[in-house]
Amino acid sequence: MTEHNFEQMRRAMVDSQLRTTAVNDPRVVAAMGEVPRERYVPAAQAAIAYLDTALAVAPGRSIPAPMILGRLLTEARVKPSDRVLVVGANTGYAAAVLATLAASVIALEEDASLLADASLPAQVTPVSGPLGAGWPEAALYDLILFDGAVEQVPPAIVAQLVDGGRIAAPIVEDGITRLAIGRKAGGAFGMITFADAEAPVLPGFAVRKGFTF
Repeated sequence: MTEHNFEQMRRAMVDSQLRTTAVNDPRVVAAMGEVPRERYVPAAQAAIAYLDTALAVAPGRSIPAPMILGRLLTEARVKPSDRVLVVGANTGYAAAVLATLAASVIALEEDASLLADASLPAQVTPVSGPLGAGWPEAALYDLILFDGAVEQVPPAIVAQLVDGGRIAAPIVEDGITRLAIGRKAGGAFGMITFADAEAPVLPGFAVRKGFTF
């Protein structure tokens, strides 16, 4: 594959996967049309980096399809001044896209090897730790993005938002994954879903099941 081939695939991804699915923020479209997704997947998968599907990057870990990221960032209304935390940053693709949209990005990954060789922009700071704890060391954040599906957003992560801050995440409810945006206001926090979409699950966010007969 040549760089020209990848540029053509990026343009096709933008036209067929983003513009057709309500990814209509010009800044998001431009960012995803520029960041080379092929650099953030295993070399053996570079040729399929722009397919409309999740791609495995490690045992039990995958990066979501491009449309998932595009929809979440569009609804999140990312501002140039935003301080962002990416929870479950995987290989850094979402963080790299956000680096073109926001002021600074913390890329949190509990498997440090996933980010070890990532080509991250200067605005991205990779950190390693349990995903469920977030990264309070750099809080407060204007936006927190979950780069994978979760059953719940822990209160400890909500606490790392500024008042008026947003959380963007695929949320699993009764076995169905829905894209959602949450907002914090005056100490309260709520999430609104806006689309059904399959996304790979991040470890560590399952809701503990109670005893039932």
